[in-house]
Amino acid sequence: MSFADILTSVTGFLELGGPVVAVLAGLSVIALTVVILKLAQFWLQRVGRPGRSEAAVRLWAHGRRREAWQALGDIRSASEEAVAIAMQAAETGNADKALVEEDIARAATRRLHRYNSGMKGLDAIAQIAPLLGLFGTVLGMIEAFRELQSAGNAVDPSLLAGGIWVALLTTAVGLAVAMPVSLVVTYLEGQIENEKVAIETLASAVLLEQARGGRAGVAEVEDADAGGYERVANAH
Repeated sequence: MSFADILTSVTGFLELGGPVVAVLAGLSVIALTVVILKLAQFWLQRVGRPGRSEAAVRLWAHGRRREAWQALGDIRSASEEAVAIAMQAAETGNADKALVEEDIARAATRRLHRYNSGMKGLDAIAQIAPLLGLFGTVLGMIEAFRELQSAGNAVDPSLLAGGIWVALLTTAVGLAVAMPVSLVVTYLEGQIENEKVAIETLASAVLLEQARGGRAGVAEVEDADAGGYERVANAH
């Protein structure tokens, strides 16, 4: 099938469904664009995948601080930045716990805000698409019954049936747009929630380890990766 044939089919479908289907088609394009961007963002920034942060915290708890910095690697996610800030504060040994927690909260809030950008738009599309489809169906039914009334005694059942299926088309399109968008929103929100839990638990684990005195010797603490905090600063 050539591009011209596809374009003709799409145009005919939009004309059959009316302006409501055209609006839903526009919303579907917007939703698809946002979904692709969000999935790419979450993948590149390792949102909801705290594997590196967990590995770094385990190494840190066993006093292997240089290896902990190496496991953390390049900082991309909110949990990785939170763990890096906590590890750097633990290395200095003189930072106020409340100030460190405030610094972690500030960095986490900034990153989580980026993760949530676009989510409300997707949620709005998932909610409004079925309503638009139902609205189009109501308009189509009104038009079908108006034509049926105009026919008077010469009622053709096919006229009513044709009007009804065209009217129901908008509801089907609305649901077809809303259902996948709703599933994607649920998935992305779950990843963000995983990231929040990782921030709270992993950074706290490092700070608690420091409060208990840690397990690493002084020489090993001094031998830790001095460039770790510079990576955190660059991530800011």
